[in-house]
Amino acid sequence: MKQLILGSILTFVLLLPVKLFSQQKANQQFKEEFLDRINRTREQGCNCGTTYMRPVAPLVWNDQLESAALGHARDMAKHKYFSHTSRNGRTAAERVMAAGYGYKGYKSYTIGENIAVGQQSIAEVMTGWFKSEEHCKNLMNPDFKEVGVAQYNNYWVQDFGGREAFSAEQQRLINSGKARIIQKRVP
Repeated sequence: MKQLILGSILTFVLLLPVKLFSQQKANQQFKEEFLDRINRTREQGCNCGTTYMRPVAPLVWNDQLESAALGHARDMAKHKYFSHTSRNGRTAAERVMAAGYGYKGYKSYTIGENIAVGQQSIAEVMTGWFKSEEHCKNLMNPDFKEVGVAQYNNYWVQDFGGREAFSAEQQRLINSGKARIIQKRVP
């Protein structure tokens, strides 16, 4: 009986760290803390390295971007790598589109991604991203309107998106055939 109890306690203790550092879908507190930290800085503006980034509109949470971020965080943790390009060659844009964050029906579409590994808290990862010039510029990019973030086994992924819909008049012209959409990928 002592072995069973000891074994149960040991199993619980061994599984506890995995549970603490593995995130599935973000809970509301996780989302709110990220949005608060990002949007406070976006509202005030900040220096990203030597570049001053003016105040910009707040970001809103997007579950499709979160799904893409979680998939990439899990993949990096499972395969023990750290890169914006998945081991199977998929880019952030491909992962985001596969999660359903598409461009059809929008006149502009832009995405970005920040990744980190080893940080123990939202505060720590956000401090690191704001101290890194390129990560900070993603956080302050006025073209980004939405964000989804995931953390899995201390791998952090933050996916950004920005889509601008066609106006009613533009849609009417496209639907009537008087205007057409030309797709061009910008490097």
